[in-house]
Amino acid sequence: MHPTPMPIQAVIFDMDGVLIDSYRAHWQSWLDTAKSEGVHCDPAEFSKVFGRTSREIIAHFWGEGRCSAAEIAAIDARKEAAFRRLINVDFPAMPGAIDLLRTLHQSGFRLAVGSSGPPENVDFVVDRLGARPLFDALVTGFDVVRGKPDPQVFLLAAERLNLSPTCCAVVEDAPAGVAAANTAGMFSIGLLSTGRTPSDLRAARAVIRSLSEITPKMLQNASW
Repeated sequence: MHPTPMPIQAVIFDMDGVLIDSYRAHWQSWLDTAKSEGVHCDPAEFSKVFGRTSREIIAHFWGEGRCSAAEIAAIDARKEAAFRRLINVDFPAMPGAIDLLRTLHQSGFRLAVGSSGPPENVDFVVDRLGARPLFDALVTGFDVVRGKPDPQVFLLAAERLNLSPTCCAVVEDAPAGVAAANTAGMFSIGLLSTGRTPSDLRAARAVIRSLSEITPKMLQNASW
């Protein structure tokens, strides 16, 4: 059993599908990288693994154990470089993201990113949003050894915020991320971003269609 929830003092944001609407750019960069190596990437399968670490996605499409650690690192680097090129041309900021971050920061909430992406992507997005001064912690896929639905990324974010997990809310768009937040004992908020349905996020404690639905009052009144 998890400890009794405390009033929410912090919000941990997934990045992809939450701070940026990056689904299409990730899909395109994975598709191009896989094609260059003769690997088939199915869009329905991709929707199931989107939000997990690159090494887990590579294991899924290339085959478990097929690639060495060095090969995985090289594939990952090519894919993520392609992704950053795509979002640099057309940066897909999620509507309302920067306004929400500013509002929560001004209202006294501590903020963190808990992403499966590499630090280069997180740094790029945070800086492009102009949001670096608003965050108290950034946790990336390189900081953990177990990807979502394991709660490690969110638990590490809470640790860096110096808060109990039960004081934290998580905004996620992926089923694996919602599961990770719930396992961590955090208040999970599911955002219906590109490629997601209400059924996908049914395990979340709250489901929203827009970041504008998150307010300090909503978090203060969160029902566990």
